[in-house]
Amino acid sequence: MESLANEYYKPILKWAGGKRQLLPILIRHIPDKFNTYYEPFIGGAALLISLYSLNKIGECVISDTNEDLYLLYKIIKENPQQLIDKLANLEFRNNKDDYYNARELFNSITDPWKRSALLIYLNRHGYNGLYRVNSRNKFNVPFGKYNNPGMPSPRNIMALSKIFQSCTIMNSDFEVTVKNAKKGDFVYFDPPYIPLSKTSYFTGYTNSGFDEKDQERLAKSFRELSNKGVYVMESNSNTDPIKELYKDFNVLEVEARRNINSVGTKRNSIKELIITNYSDA
Repeated sequence: MESLANEYYKPILKWAGGKRQLLPILIRHIPDKFNTYYEPFIGGAALLISLYSLNKIGECVISDTNEDLYLLYKIIKENPQQLIDKLANLEFRNNKDDYYNARELFNSITDPWKRSALLIYLNRHGYNGLYRVNSRNKFNVPFGKYNNPGMPSPRNIMALSKIFQSCTIMNSDFEVTVKNAKKGDFVYFDPPYIPLSKTSYFTGYTNSGFDEKDQERLAKSFRELSNKGVYVMESNSNTDPIKELYKDFNVLEVEARRNINSVGTKRNSIKELIITNYSDA
């Protein structure tokens, strides 16, 4: 295969709350040098991919509590060609009937290869790249109505597989993921955010959610890592409870755009927080 140009190092999923738009700011605030990279809420892996493209990544440990995302990334690491073949054989197209048929199939099968291929299809054709489940743990994101959603290319998947060769991939809580982090390592936390209002509440990422108690656990983990000499960066919502939790650290407000609102005119720029336990690199 030809060498994989940087243009192929990009996320293969759209992911609500993904950090592609904030990458220039995040990159500007990472430590100059670090050892192992940890990302417990890997999501679409935008920052990991950027760090790899900049030759910043050696060893890394990534994780997500979303079992479908974990399974997809594990397959991409270990056998990307089989996933590529499954995607090529998908019979679903960009229309409402096919989408809901694919969603029904996704919610009824356990075969890992088929399920991972369907996850990519549903992600690219569903509304705003959301991953949402109901109380019965069934994926329930509606059809996205996009003109030309597209699918990741084989070279895109192979490029991501190359990145994942450097990674230990876990399906665990963030505390478990970072427990072996040592002085000089770098941890990036990007948790599900505390909602800005009741109408913006969105924690259906897994059927267990991520609540205020989890945010408090995360702040405790942030402090413990800091005391060990680990570099820690976190993205979070611009709310008073979050500011209070991290009042002893460096807190930077940045402009971001939320795309989850169903009304396009209400997808305004808002403030988000970047929190670090170290001075700017």
